Amino acid sequence: MNREEQEVLNAYRRMQDAMINKDLSAMRSLVTEDKTFTHMSGKKQTREEFFGEIMNGTLNYYRSEIRNPAVTINGDKANLKAAVTLTAKVYGMSGSWTLHTDTNFIRINGEWIQCN
Repeated sequence: MNREEQEVLNAYRRMQDAMINKDLSAMRSLVTEDKTFTHMSGKKQTREEFFGEIMNGTLNYYRSEIRNPAVTINGDKANLKAAVTLTAKVYGMSGSWTLHTDTNFIRINGEWIQCN
């Protein structure tokens, strides 16, 4: 990976760490206001709904492992595809799940931010 691709991957890692640490300020700084999240069940949430469930303990993330990341950059837009194994307790169920992320980013003031 080149430096710019590594920056995108690092932005994704920072978001994963913020979710694990329940760092609301960091989560808000790493995601655009209009970003939506889709759970593996298909449930869609706004940024604030998703963050609210993290903060109130409905969603508890303990570990994130990113495998086989592939980053594509086109100007100030980027996409990350990877297999991400999350160890979590979500909606009362504990376990580890491998999800195939396809996450978009936009560069704002030199920083990569997750977006729709």
